[in-house]
Amino acid sequence: MRIIKNILNEIKKSSFSVLPIYALIMFLVLVRAVNLTNYEIFSFSMATIFIILGIALFNYGADNAMTPIGRKIGKGLTKQGKVWLLLLAVFVFGFLITLSEPDLTVLATQTKSVFSSPLLIAAISISVGFFMLLAILKIVKKINLIRLLSLFYMIAFALVALIVLNNKGDLIAMAFDSGGVTTGPMTVPFLMALGAGVSSVLAQKSEKDASFGFIAFSSIGPVIVVLLLTLMSNGTMAYEMSDYTLSDNFFLSYLFYFTEKLGSVGLSIGLIFVTFIVVDIFFLKSPIKQIFILLRGLIIAYIGLVLFLAAVDATYIGIGYKIGTELANLPEFVIIIIALVIGALTVLAEPAIKILVTQVEETTNGLVKKRSMLIALAAGVGISIALTMLRVIFKFSILYIIIPGYILCFVLSFFIPKIYTAIAFDAGGVASGPLTSSFILPIAIGLCFALNGADYILTYGFGVVSLVALSPLLSIEILGVISVFSYRIKTKYAVQQVLKENDKIIISFDD
Repeated sequence: MRIIKNILNEIKKSSFSVLPIYALIMFLVLVRAVNLTNYEIFSFSMATIFIILGIALFNYGADNAMTPIGRKIGKGLTKQGKVWLLLLAVFVFGFLITLSEPDLTVLATQTKSVFSSPLLIAAISISVGFFMLLAILKIVKKINLIRLLSLFYMIAFALVALIVLNNKGDLIAMAFDSGGVTTGPMTVPFLMALGAGVSSVLAQKSEKDASFGFIAFSSIGPVIVVLLLTLMSNGTMAYEMSDYTLSDNFFLSYLFYFTEKLGSVGLSIGLIFVTFIVVDIFFLKSPIKQIFILLRGLIIAYIGLVLFLAAVDATYIGIGYKIGTELANLPEFVIIIIALVIGALTVLAEPAIKILVTQVEETTNGLVKKRSMLIALAAGVGISIALTMLRVIFKFSILYIIIPGYILCFVLSFFIPKIYTAIAFDAGGVASGPLTSSFILPIAIGLCFALNGADYILTYGFGVVSLVALSPLLSIEILGVISVFSYRIKTKYAVQQVLKENDKIIISFDD
C-alpha cells in the first residue's frame, strides 16, 4: 500500500509537469494557430496519459534504485582504496550505459551517410567511459572543474574552426547535439549518484561542487569525438527525411513501440543491474533483502521509461513535426512567443529534471532551492527554443550563439561560487532529455522543412539539443550572480543595523 501511495503521489507531480504542455497545444488548436485532426488530438491525449504515468513510475524507480545503486558503487569502491578498480568500474559503466542509450541510435542513423553507425556508437561510448575516468581523477587529484572544461571546450572549438576551413560546417550543429543525446534518462540519475558517492569519501565537506561534473564530462566527450570523425570523414552529408506520419491505429502503434522499447531499455537496465551484482558480490556484499528492493525499483523505473518513450515515439514526434509545419503559417513574432512558452513547459516534463534539482538542494543543504532551479531552467530552455526558431527563420549559423554563449559561461564562472558553475554544466546535459530530442526537435525540423525545404534541415533544423544544453549554463550562472549580489546586500544591511544598535548603546552610555 505504501508503494501505491508513493506512486500516486508521483503521478500527481508528473501531471502538474506534463498537463501544461498539453493545455498549450490544445489552446493553439482552439484558436486555430495549429490544425490537428480529431484523431491526432485523440492520439496526443492518449500519449499524454501514458507519458504522465511513465514519468511517475520512472521517478519512483529512480529514487529507489538508480540513485542508491550509483551511490553504493561510488562510495563502496572508493572505500576499497584501489583507485584502479574504481576507474575500471567507472569506465565499464560509462561505456555500457552509453552503448545502450536509445537516443544515440537515432543520432547514428542520421549520420550514416558520413560514417558507419557502429563506428559512431562505439566511438561515443568509449569517449563517455574515458571522460568518466577524468571526472573521477578530478575528484581524486582535486583538479579545478572549470579549468578542465575550458580546456576541452577550447579543443572542441579548435576542431570547429578546422571543420569550417574544410567546408564541412553542416555537421557542426549535429556534433554539438550529440552531447545532449548521450545523457539520457537512464544515465543521468546513475552518473549523478555515482559522483555523489565518490565525492562523499574523497572530497572535503567544504567541496560541495565535487559531486557535480559527471554529466558535464559525459556531454563534452561525444562532441569532441563527433567533431573529430567529421573532420576525418570523406563522405557528403545528405539528410534523409523521416516519416512523421501518425499510424492510423494509436493502440497498435503504441504496442509496436512499447515492444521495441522493452528490448532497448531492458538492455540498459540489465547492464546496470548485472554489473552492479558483479561489483556487489566481490566488493560491496549488500544484504539479499536490499538487493531485491533495488531490483524492484529498477523494474518500476524500467516499466515507466518504456511507457514514456513508447508514447513519445508513437505520437509526440509526429505531432511535434505537424506543429512545426503549422507554425510556418504564423507571423514570425508569434512563432517566437509560442516557442518560448513550449520550451519553458517542456523542460519541466523531462524525467531527469526532478532528480537533478533534488540532488542539488540536498547537496547544497538548501542553499540552491528546487524552485529557483526550476525557474532558471524553464527560462533558459524557453529562450533557447526561441533562438532555435530564429535560426530556422533567418538561417544563421549556430556558431553565432554557442561561441559567445560558452565564452560568457566561463567569464561568469569567475564571479560566482564554484557550486553554481558545477551545477550549471551538469544541468545542460540533464535538460536536453528525450522530450527535447523527440518533441522539440521535430517541431524545428517541421518548421525548417515548411520554410526552407529539406536541404536546409541538417544545417538549421538541428542544433536545438545543443542550445537547450547551453541555456541552463547561462541561466543558473546568472542565478548564482543574483545570489551573490543578494547575499552582499543582506550582509551590508545587517552590518549597518549592528552599527546603528552600537551607536544607540554608546549614546545611552554617554547620557
